[in-house]
Amino acid sequence: MLGAQFCSEILFVQQVSFQNFDKIGMLKEIIDKYYLDRQKDKEQHHFYITDVGKCARQIFFKFKNAPRKEMEANILRLFDHGDHIHKMIMKSLLSTRDIHVVASEINIPPQEIISGRADAIVSDGKKLFVLDIKSMNSMIFRNLTEPKEDNIYQIQLYLHYFKIPKGILLYVNKDNQELKEFIVDYDPGLCRQLLDGLKTLKTKIDSDILPITLPDYPNGWQCNYCQFREICDMAEKGEMSWLDFKKRIERESGKNK
Repeated sequence: MLGAQFCSEILFVQQVSFQNFDKIGMLKEIIDKYYLDRQKDKEQHHFYITDVGKCARQIFFKFKNAPRKEMEANILRLFDHGDHIHKMIMKSLLSTRDIHVVASEINIPPQEIISGRADAIVSDGKKLFVLDIKSMNSMIFRNLTEPKEDNIYQIQLYLHYFKIPKGILLYVNKDNQELKEFIVDYDPGLCRQLLDGLKTLKTKIDSDILPITLPDYPNGWQCNYCQFREICDMAEKGEMSWLDFKKRIERESGKNK
């Protein structure tokens, strides 16, 4: 009798669950909504080390919280997948005695206009290295024979702020977990150039001067994946007043409503 009652309750719970599920929709819609709800357009107030090497106009638009195309849910899931890969690599490093993880997910010392967090600082017993982990798909990974330029810029600033002369760029193939690594030496001249570029961009942001487009606009890879592509195409290729351009964006937006 008790068993029959228990089975009846289980059946009732299953029926209610499926009825609710039928009202909500498919799992894909639920999962997509979870990721899209987490996506918020926020005004940026300082530079991140990951901004180095990116389009100055794109960064400007982020500071001004300009209208942007919403990222698709599958792209947002890829970011989560990248975080999972980082944790997997760190787990293996923390589990071996062949290398010592001095610190993981460590912030650079506080700076006025830039912030950043390195994946780890590791030691082979003789030297310290800043570790930066990057994941990519098989096609890009297969053709990778040297570190990507923007990755070099980013790790250079980590070396600069941590005062460590060598870094390791570790690339992970997201499709089969194959690894490639490159040693990067600190280049003080390059760092000065990168920091001067950020200071120049900050001046343009504060002065409401929209920077020029990239030399390979509109066919560069950054342009193809840019959330601000639509409004960038509305602007001139050269520098222009942000306040004037903002009014134009608002007028165009009003027409489309």
